Amino acid sequence: DAAWLAQLGAHGLVRPSFVPPEPVRELRDLTRARTTATRERGRVVQRMEKLLEDTGIKLSAVASDIMGVSGRAMLEALIAGEHDPQLLADPAKRRLRNKIPELTQALTGRFREHHAFLTRLHLDQYDQLTAMIRRLDKRIEKAIAPFRGALDLLDTIPGTNRAVAEVIIAETGGDMSRFASARHLASWAGVCPGHHESAGRTK
Repeated sequence: DAAWLAQLGAHGLVRPSFVPPEPVRELRDLTRARTTATRERGRVVQRMEKLLEDTGIKLSAVASDIMGVSGRAMLEALIAGEHDPQLLADPAKRRLRNKIPELTQALTGRFREHHAFLTRLHLDQYDQLTAMIRRLDKRIEKAIAPFRGALDLLDTIPGTNRAVAEVIIAETGGDMSRFASARHLASWAGVCPGHHESAGRTK
């Protein structure tokens, strides 16, 4: 196959692949790094929720975001050694204050120093990843400046926020004229529907 492709290429019968210019490749590196950091931060929260559940604490069942202002204050109180569910629930703010009884029940558990140590590690890792994401955001802001027009247009599409628009530009270069059709673009972006079958089984 390789020899045949080489012959086709030598005779100009193989279309060259689209290689984005260097500024786009650098932007793509940045957005992909941010995506990786964001996903890892989400996994850190999941590991922390699992740790809390191991102690019988079901904070995430009441607070939708345990890393919000209220949730973070409760976690810090747990790490500091507070075990009274009433006092742990007291930092709740805004609408969460209407759920004090549920919070009190959810914060009743067997949280020991061992769990405090691990929770501290998770929080520190979460903060480090957050700082990394912010640094990447600033870098992306500079790198995407030449594509401001395309970015603003993409940002007007319903369901597409700024971060998604930045990824679209980073992955495609923002110049649709490089693609012969929408199908070519979908194939390049890796979102083209596929049919995979092996030994009579569809995957």
